[in-house]
Amino acid sequence: MYKILTLNNISVAGLERLPREAYEIASEIQHPDSILLRSFNMHEMAIPSSLKAVGRAGAGVNNIPVDKMSAQGVAVFNAPGANANAVKELVLAGMLIGCRNLCQGWDYARHLDGTDAEIGKAVEAGKKQFAGFELPGRTLGVIGLGAIGRYVANAALDLGMKVIGYDPGITVEGAWKLSSAVEKSSNVETLLAKADFVTFHVPLIDETRHMINADRLKIMKENVIILNFARNGIIDDNAVSDAIKAGKVYAYICDFPSNLLKDHDRVVTLPHLGASTKEAEDKSAIMVAEQVRDFLENGNVRNSVNFPEVQMERNGGYRVAIVNSNVPNMVGQISSAMADEGLNIIDMINKSRGELAYTLIDINEQAADSLINRLGAIQGVLAVRAL
Repeated sequence: MYKILTLNNISVAGLERLPREAYEIASEIQHPDSILLRSFNMHEMAIPSSLKAVGRAGAGVNNIPVDKMSAQGVAVFNAPGANANAVKELVLAGMLIGCRNLCQGWDYARHLDGTDAEIGKAVEAGKKQFAGFELPGRTLGVIGLGAIGRYVANAALDLGMKVIGYDPGITVEGAWKLSSAVEKSSNVETLLAKADFVTFHVPLIDETRHMINADRLKIMKENVIILNFARNGIIDDNAVSDAIKAGKVYAYICDFPSNLLKDHDRVVTLPHLGASTKEAEDKSAIMVAEQVRDFLENGNVRNSVNFPEVQMERNGGYRVAIVNSNVPNMVGQISSAMADEGLNIIDMINKSRGELAYTLIDINEQAADSLINRLGAIQGVLAVRAL
């Protein structure tokens, strides 16, 4: 029986992918094999020695101590793309909110007093201050062309916009899913100089913190609209606030309220609504539950942020999964240990990612405790499981 600890409310649609006859799931449980969570902060949490996997029902993993998990041989999974449509829709809404002054206009209208005739007269007199502009023909800059960024870029093209994208780490598979009409930029500065709108779809890491700052604001177009539905900290809010006051930035739409931003005339802050749809929560929970289940039962790795992608079909035999530091001669030592135990290797796959390596081996007999102990004693081995 596998034990699953939930640190947040996880969609029932996802939990149903973990059959009750094989999984015990609770918000309080001892010695969990896996943790499922959404936004719970694990950084100050004591990590159970029984833990084998962490599943984040969402894309970002800033709330998970990934380096600590890697050091203990724990796989961390996320659900990239599961919330892509939800965020895409919010970005499109954000562009319309920004260029059509919808929130400012709504606020004006709801505070009108008098008779209906007087309100109607005030509407006609006041509407000119909320005049905006349309999307077709404008240029959208998309920084980060993962699942969400691609959705946004392709949708903007459908709205008649020009689109420039920047992502030095885009994969071949990702590029195939991106419209050929998206102009590729070789650097952030070139994109910023051309864009009427800029939207961000990158994680918050050292390289992306304050991507928009006072210096980069100087090269941006006049009356640019900035959108951030990715992570707080990617934008230097103080610099943008100053740029709005100076007339450089037309509007800033983001998902991260603060005392500086929440009452700002040209800023619209939303309460972190990016993935807050039932569909996105269901998709994220289903994806991460299936990935954790496949890892626990079969040792396969899909959409891990710290382990290499490893998938090996079951071809009979008994499976052993080994996590180790990516150093020379590990496979040789593992194979020798199995040979010394008189075991025949039926199938094997070994892959590495950065400082971690992961090996799945199918053998002809069930792994005895002596083999597991021997493998675990090899210097550099972080975790061993007989499946």
